[in-house]
Amino acid sequence: MNHHAEPRTRQVINIVVAGLGGQGVLKASDIIAGAAFLAGLDVKKSEVHGMSQRGGSVASDVRFGPRVFSPMVSAGEADFLLVLDAGQIEVNRGMLAPGGVLIEPGLLAGRTLRSSKALNVALVGALSRSLDFSEELWTQALRDNLAPKLIDINLQAFAIGREAAA
Repeated sequence: MNHHAEPRTRQVINIVVAGLGGQGVLKASDIIAGAAFLAGLDVKKSEVHGMSQRGGSVASDVRFGPRVFSPMVSAGEADFLLVLDAGQIEVNRGMLAPGGVLIEPGLLAGRTLRSSKALNVALVGALSRSLDFSEELWTQALRDNLAPKLIDINLQAFAIGREAAA
């Protein structure tokens, strides 16, 4: 079995991760970019837009596909908008393409995370349902981007998010 299956689409996938400073926006985008890279795709990730200090609005763009030239997602072109703070949904909604998918904290309603700091990874888990990367590949991307002591709690959060989006 090939664990590095390519996404079924050949075009570039655009993802915007948005939230507040300190919520793990950059870590979430690192994990997504890591999974795409492990899948053998061309990956570009933008730097942060907005305020990176704790509490300010932050967004990071991740683009991947056979060939990617620009790291920036244009307004109205995000296939996925992953928002870590409900207050950032309307602020960033204009980034979504028609038919694009919003992934937000409400998806996890009724589910309990062992740590609120793992919300970013739980929402990446929800996103993972929409991308053709194997769970093994996602697990590797998590291991590559998180400190060893944080792996277990984040693998659990990822599984909760994946289940929520099933």
